[in-house]
Amino acid sequence: MIWIVLLLIAAATAVDFAAYRRLVKPTVKSAAHRHALLAAMLLADMLPLITTAFFAALRDNDTPAMKAAMWIMFAWLLLVPPRMILFAALLSSRRPAVRTAGAVAAAALAALLVYGACGWRDMLTVTRVEIRSERLPEAFDGFRIVQFSDLHIGSLVHPRAEMRRLVDTINSLNADLVVFTGDLVNIRYTELDDETMRLLGGIEAPVLSVTGNHDTGIYVRDSVSLPREENIRLLLERQRRMGWTVLDNETAYIRRGGDSIAVTGLSFDLSLRNVRHSGKTPDADIRPAYEGVPQGMFDITLAHIPQMWELVTGLGAGDLTLSGHVHSMQSKVRLFGRQYSPARLMYRRWSGLYEKNGRYLYINDGIGYVGVPMRLGAKPEITLFTLER
Repeated sequence: MIWIVLLLIAAATAVDFAAYRRLVKPTVKSAAHRHALLAAMLLADMLPLITTAFFAALRDNDTPAMKAAMWIMFAWLLLVPPRMILFAALLSSRRPAVRTAGAVAAAALAALLVYGACGWRDMLTVTRVEIRSERLPEAFDGFRIVQFSDLHIGSLVHPRAEMRRLVDTINSLNADLVVFTGDLVNIRYTELDDETMRLLGGIEAPVLSVTGNHDTGIYVRDSVSLPREENIRLLLERQRRMGWTVLDNETAYIRRGGDSIAVTGLSFDLSLRNVRHSGKTPDADIRPAYEGVPQGMFDITLAHIPQMWELVTGLGAGDLTLSGHVHSMQSKVRLFGRQYSPARLMYRRWSGLYEKNGRYLYINDGIGYVGVPMRLGAKPEITLFTLER
């Protein structure tokens, strides 16, 4: 990833110098103004490196620092790529039509980025999905499950307002069960403070949850003052204090009438760190989580990363597997009934519903955001499942 960023910076710098020589020098008379303009352009180009150096000087990556980094990266996206489009058009042709097209494209990209940060970012949407299975017990016909995922509390721009709207929307759906599929926090357990616990504790239906990679403390820089084991222990403790049931590689049973279904939760294990952003099936032993589950019982599996699906179905489990993690890389467009996203280049399955041999995987696009405070088309999502025979 760092090499991609360095190549983009190098390309932007080269375009800026070309624009300075061919566009700025002939039109800006004052040398001081020309030099100031060039310095401003190069400063914008270097924002990712400046941010990296800023973090290297910090002892720890606390929440304010992470939020500052997100907005710096957004500033880079807003200042550099649109400018590169404009300069490319101005440098490549003297034809007015080409230059006008470049200006329009640059303005459109800038407007899209601003709308992604101010509009799509908190445009909460509810996706309704029906899951049909002959294996579903009759008493659970019509059972309603709400899934939400990837809250990343520490990255939310307006956390209180966003979580109030989230909880109010979940409660309005009158679910029988609510499940959360990991990445509750962005960096550390302290993001789940008293007010946040009060808000999330207001979900009226029973809540089952699992951990994601961000919950494990692997992104805490000062791991001496906050060891990973302590971070995850305190995070799980706070979830339980909210009234949530954390499934830590274990199975819970939901009873309705005279029937039952199983809900299995797979914790994110540190051994999965190197495959969390790949299309590979992890090499992990998940059998202990299903120990004691009766053969043939309808099972819902919660697994933060969707790459676990093959392991789950390979055990004959997971009539419905619910995941998150991908966020559609916070960028998605729908055209002619199909979805497109950069996530397609990294993940075999990255958003929505998948089916194989009568078993289903659903990947929720999540609520929060990582890296930049922006979503382009990939709106924050709550999913309402209705189970049907």
